[in-house]
Amino acid sequence: MPDEPSGIFLGVDFMNKNKWIWMLIVAAVVVGYQKMQQGRQGQAVDAVQTQTQPQTQAEKRPSEQSESKKSQSKQPKSDRQAGQGSAEQILQQAFENQQSDIQVKGAGTVLKTLPDDNQGTRHQRFILKLSSGQTLLVAHNIDLADKIKGLKKGDKVGFYGEYEWSEQGGVLHWTHHDPAGRHTDGWLEHDGRVYQ
Repeated sequence: MPDEPSGIFLGVDFMNKNKWIWMLIVAAVVVGYQKMQQGRQGQAVDAVQTQTQPQTQAEKRPSEQSESKKSQSKQPKSDRQAGQGSAEQILQQAFENQQSDIQVKGAGTVLKTLPDDNQGTRHQRFILKLSSGQTLLVAHNIDLADKIKGLKKGDKVGFYGEYEWSEQGGVLHWTHHDPAGRHTDGWLEHDGRVYQ
């Protein structure tokens, strides 16, 4: 009986017989690694470009706007893109059409204050009622901006932030500055003080 390879030699013989399979596996690993590296370099280039030349959504060409939707940071539609008219009209239309990502400026009356959301990034929360009757949940990031102290029902609050549709009327967020400079800065105004 001829000598049969055993032990460690069995693996080498097996590799020789299936060499093309191993070559495909190695090629797939190499290609995957290259793609991963290209993705990391692309993210680094994006970060450098945003730091050196920040652009507003209105300054971008349509092709750049669609690309920015795919990236992690998103730019909201500008006031003009949301439609003409008052904040109430813009927000009512956005609510009826279930639209989101709309940068809007307006004011409302505090209908109810809610407990702060302390899970993850902390947010001061309250419900604003607009003159149209529509309500908005305001989620104001208090890790990036000061909290409105002493806020109570009936107080008037001005706002500039991003509207997100919800069945209850919508959520207003991005009411603060963006330290990374990748999103339009927002704010809240209460008793003559701006919270950004």
